[in-house]
Formats: sequence, structure tokens, C-alpha cells
Amino acid sequence: MVNTLLLSFYGIVFAFPAPIILALFLNEIRRSWFKRTIQTMIYVPHFISWVIVASMTFMLLNSTGPVNGFINYMGGETVNFLTSTGTFRPIIIIQTIWKNAGWGTIVFLAALSNVDVEQYEAAIVDGAGRFRQVWHITLPAIRSVIVILLILQMGSVLDNGFDQIFLMSNAGNRSVSDVLDTFTYREGIINGSFSYTTAIGLFKSFIGMVLILGTNKLAKKAGESGIF
Repeated sequence: MVNTLLLSFYGIVFAFPAPIILALFLNEIRRSWFKRTIQTMIYVPHFISWVIVASMTFMLLNSTGPVNGFINYMGGETVNFLTSTGTFRPIIIIQTIWKNAGWGTIVFLAALSNVDVEQYEAAIVDGAGRFRQVWHITLPAIRSVIVILLILQMGSVLDNGFDQIFLMSNAGNRSVSDVLDTFTYREGIINGSFSYTTAIGLFKSFIGMVLILGTNKLAKKAGESGIF
């Protein structure tokens, strides 16, 4: 449970804002051909399976990979990235951002396309720079979308994604990589405790429902419309 909650917390803090930041940067690009090229490049990882992502990570971070090769070249010692408990969570979050952040920008770019250009022109006349335009015009325009996606994200707090975690876990990092998804697989599929794992699934669904309802209520109190 602790491993599950920690990974979910890091996902909300680091992975959830990544598409928003990407969308803001893409919205500032004025050359359409360059913007389309960048969008295509960051969309592609979404269509790569977790098996390939895990294989790429292994090739980059193993003891003879290019990352450790660079560390050794700079005079450092080889780092056991793949088996270390201290690097497992950062690797998982970086993988998640690389694979999903580009695809997540689609929703925010769609919301930004509805912003009236005259608002930016008026802000420029009033002397507002790029940062103030983003803060006072762009972010308020997508605030409702951010709130809705955050509410939905809270519903999957206890779901870390079985494929990714299972592929990246090993005996060395088991103490931090064993989450509810892998625990359910081990107890249900391997040990045959079907009733026990069914109860775990029901528990996860109940907690997700409670978090969605609670977050939605807080959003309404903050002046947002929520999802219902």
C-alpha cells in the first residue's frame, strides 16, 4: 500500500503537470510546421508498448549501457540503476512522463484553441509580457479542464499500471516495486487466492469512488463545475 500510494503521489506531482507544461510551450510556438513536428515527436512514444519501453530502459541503464559508460568516462563508479531501490521510482515516473505526456497535451491544446486571440492582443497593449499572458489568460482558460482531469486522476490512485511495474521490478528493488497490482497478480494468478484478490479489487474501486466524490466536492467549493 505504501509503495502504491508513493508512486501515485509522485505521478500526481510530476507526471500530471507534464502535459500542461508541454501544452503551454507548444501554444507559444508560432511557426505551424515546427509546432506540428514537435507534436508528432512527442505523440509517438504513446504508441510504444511498455515491453519496448522497459527494453529501452534496460539497454540505457544496465551496467554496460551508455549512461554508465558516460559516468565511468567522467570518472564515476557504475550505478546499479535497475536493481537499486533508490532509483526505481524516479525511473518509473520518467518513463510515464516520456510515454504519456505528449498524448495528454491533446486535451489541453484543444482547450487552448478556444481562447480568444483578442485577449492576448489586449494584454500586449496593456504591457503584459509572455509570463503574465500565460498566468492571466492561458491558465484560466484551461483551469476547468485541469480540474476535471485531476478529479479523474484521483480515481486511479491505487492503480499504478501492472505492465510497467511488473516489467521493471526484480529481486533487487522488490521492496519498493511491489504495489497492489503486482500483489494482486501474485496472490490471485500464482497462488490462486481468487476471493482474496477480488476483495482487493473491490477495495480499490471503493477508494477510487470515495476520492472522486471528495475531489469533486472540493472542486465545487473552490468555484469549479466538477464532473457532476
